[in-house]
Amino acid sequence: MDSNTLTPDVLRELRTPRPYPAVSLTMPTHRRDPHNEEDAVRLRNLLAEAGHRLEADPGVGRRARAAVRSRLGRAVADIDPRRTLDGLLILADAEDYGIWYLPREVPERVVLSDTYLTRNLVAATAQSRPYWVLGVAADRATLWSGSGESLHEHRGDGFPMSPPKESWDVEREERIGDTPSTFSDEETRRFLRSVDGAVGTVLSRRPRPLHLVGLAPALALLGEAGNAATHAAAGRLVKGGLAGGPAPVLRKEIQPVVEDHARREKNEVLTRLDEARGRRTFAAGLDEVWESVREKRADLVALEERFRRTVRICDGHLVPVDDETAAWPDVRDDIVDELVEAALDGGAEVVFLPDDALAGHDRIAAVLRY
Repeated sequence: MDSNTLTPDVLRELRTPRPYPAVSLTMPTHRRDPHNEEDAVRLRNLLAEAGHRLEADPGVGRRARAAVRSRLGRAVADIDPRRTLDGLLILADAEDYGIWYLPREVPERVVLSDTYLTRNLVAATAQSRPYWVLGVAADRATLWSGSGESLHEHRGDGFPMSPPKESWDVEREERIGDTPSTFSDEETRRFLRSVDGAVGTVLSRRPRPLHLVGLAPALALLGEAGNAATHAAAGRLVKGGLAGGPAPVLRKEIQPVVEDHARREKNEVLTRLDEARGRRTFAAGLDEVWESVREKRADLVALEERFRRTVRICDGHLVPVDDETAAWPDVRDDIVDELVEAALDGGAEVVFLPDDALAGHDRIAAVLRY
C-alpha cells in the first residue's frame, strides 16, 4: 500500500487495540539507484532488531513470537523496490501485516505495542496532498484518486457510473431524434445529478480538493444539475476523452491543474497567517504550535515539507537536542509527524508548504481559534 490508500476507515482499523505485540517498523528509503541498494541492508538490520526485541520481551509468548516473525518475513518478501519512495512502514501482528510506501522521510525505529504506530503514515498522507479527479462524459463518469506522483481509478461508492441501459436504446433515439451525447437530454441531466450526489457522498467522508475533467457542455450541465461536485471543484480541465483514463495520460493532463491549485492554496494560507498575526490569533515556531495543538486551539497548521526536528519534552515544552543527547531514551525524533497527527485529530487543517515559505516563522506556524 501507499499513503494514498489511507482512508478514515483504514486509519480507524490501524488504531484499534490488538493482541500484544503489534510491531511497527519504520525506516527512510531511497527512490533511485545507487542509494536504494543501502535500503536492503538497513531493512535486514532492522528486521534483526525486531527479532531480538521479540526474543527478549518476556511478555511475548513462543507462539505469538513465531507468528509475528512469520508475518514480518512475509511483509519483507512482498516489498516492491520499484515502488520505494522516501520512507517505509511495515505493520505486523500475529494475524496480519501491511506495507506502506511513504513520500516522506521517517526515522529508523522498531516499536512493539498493543496498537500500530500511525503518526508517520498520517503525516505522509497529509504531505502528499491527496485529491480527487472526476471524469465526466454523457454516458460515463469515473472517479480517480490522486496523491503525489500516483493516480488510480477509484472503484467503489457507485463508481464508475453509467446511465441505465434502457435510457440509451435505439428505438428511443429514433423516436425523439436525439442522442445523449448532445448533453441536452433530460435523462443525461438526471444521470449527472446522480453523479454529483455520489461525489458529494465521497467528499463528505474523504474530503479532498476535487478536479473536474470533461468537455465544456458536460461540465456546464453538471454545474446546472448538481451541487456538491460543482461547488467543491478546485480546478477544471476542459478536455474530452479522458473519463476512461488511462491513469498515466490523465495524470499528465491534470497535473498543471493540480499545481495551479497548490499555488493558490499556498497564497491563501500565507494570507490567513498574516491576518491571524493582526488579530493576535497566531503561533509560530515548533514549541508554540505544539502547545496550541495540544490545547486544541489550532485551526490551521502550516509547515514546510522537509521540516524535521528532534526534541525532548521537558515540562510540557519541546527542547531541541544536539548530537550528544540524540541517543537519550526520551528523545522524540519524529515530533513533527506526531504534531501533524495530533492537529488532524483535533480538527485542525494541516497544509504543507514549499521549503523556505515559512523561513521567518521557524518553518511552522498556526492560525488559532482563539
